[in-house]
Amino acid sequence: MFSKSKINEPGPKADESSAPIPAPQDSLTSSSSSKSTEFKSSAPKAKPAASVLSSDLHITGNLKTTGDINVEGTVEGDIRAHLLTVGESATIKGEVIADDVVVNGRVVGRVRGLKVRLTATARVEGDIIHKTIAIESGAHFEGSVQRQDDPLNGGKAKQAAETAPSSSSASPAATPAPAASNG
Repeated sequence: MFSKSKINEPGPKADESSAPIPAPQDSLTSSSSSKSTEFKSSAPKAKPAASVLSSDLHITGNLKTTGDINVEGTVEGDIRAHLLTVGESATIKGEVIADDVVVNGRVVGRVRGLKVRLTATARVEGDIIHKTIAIESGAHFEGSVQRQDDPLNGGKAKQAAETAPSSSSASPAATPAPAASNG
């Protein structure tokens, strides 16, 4: 009750700031008062809304964001995001890399994520590289599953290492394998 009456008093606010309503908006760019600093410290905690690609949208090309993406349409290309949600009507043809991946629709290509979840309506054709995975009953999955501690970064280095020995026999581990197959 005491703080409410102080908030409603126009006198102190007029003395502190000439425009009390824009002050929280200005705090995003500059902090001129302690109240603006308090608001600014809480502003980064609020996440922006996810980018939504609607069902009538067809994208050819790669998508990269540090935020969240909710795909309902078709994407032909690679996607990198913090949280990727593939809607039931969505189709992605390309590699998917995200901290969290939730697949409700169709993905044709590799899926990389710290947490990967295939729901009952998911259809994935490709390899899944993950730290943790959940596959619901009814999900369709064709490919391999590999667990890695760092699937977002470690996988590309491993792919380069696997590709290099196959083109040159510099690795001693690559040489015995063909010999065992032949003999």
